[in-house]
Amino acid sequence: MSHTAHIPSHRKPRQSASKTALRAGVAGGMLSTIAIAGAAGPAQAEPVTQTIEMPTITSGLSASVAASAQATKAVALDLEIQAHEDAAATTAAKTAEKAKAEAVRKAEAKKKAEAAAEAEAKAEAAERASRSAERTTLSASTGSSSSTPSSSSATGSAASVIAFAQSQVGDAYVSGGTGPNSWDCSGLVQAAFGSVGIDLPRVSQSQSTAGTQVSLDNLQPGDILYWGGAGSAYHVGIYVGGGEFVGAQNSSTGVVQQTLDYDPPSGAVRVL
Repeated sequence: MSHTAHIPSHRKPRQSASKTALRAGVAGGMLSTIAIAGAAGPAQAEPVTQTIEMPTITSGLSASVAASAQATKAVALDLEIQAHEDAAATTAAKTAEKAKAEAVRKAEAKKKAEAAAEAEAKAEAAERASRSAERTTLSASTGSSSSTPSSSSATGSAASVIAFAQSQVGDAYVSGGTGPNSWDCSGLVQAAFGSVGIDLPRVSQSQSTAGTQVSLDNLQPGDILYWGGAGSAYHVGIYVGGGEFVGAQNSSTGVVQQTLDYDPPSGAVRVL
């Protein structure tokens, strides 16, 4: 073979200019067709140019659960507060009812006490009125002799005690009075016995137990008469003999000498 013989080349044969132009024309036509087809489509259709992110289910569910828990907690708190308020109201009602019952009980007790005191006062007033009427009747029947001291068979200290008491007849009666011109019952008795050196207690309750108890049927001049119980006497006087006594009776009569029937005593004690 000649060294000048033609050796085929392995390169791809170059395309001719005509073929290249043809291919370019075909490609241009296809692009034109696509452009026309795009223009003929719906006017509102637009190409999607962005990605839409959908919310995740997990985050929405968590928020819902949290809101529900908060609402449940609020309801529970309201119920607890209401329970406390109901309990407080119940306690207050019971306390008020108890206080009302106690007030009613006290009012009833006070009313009963007032009624009892009133009844006692009326009874005492009636008794005093009865005794006053009896004294007035006896005083009228005895006439002037009731104010004139009678003679006594007493001697010694008894005679001195009686003389002192009789010398006070006509003096005023004053509660707590101890002389020399006004007396109460025990003040007169104490002063009369003090005139002979005998020191007696100040009040009638103590004077009624100051000596030996004697019977009213066995009285002697100078014995102390008392009204009421021994140790709880409310009035005292001095027996002067002849069935009479001297005593500071009350603010209406003052110191008087009267018969035992004028105001019968309950008992007597002897200190002389």
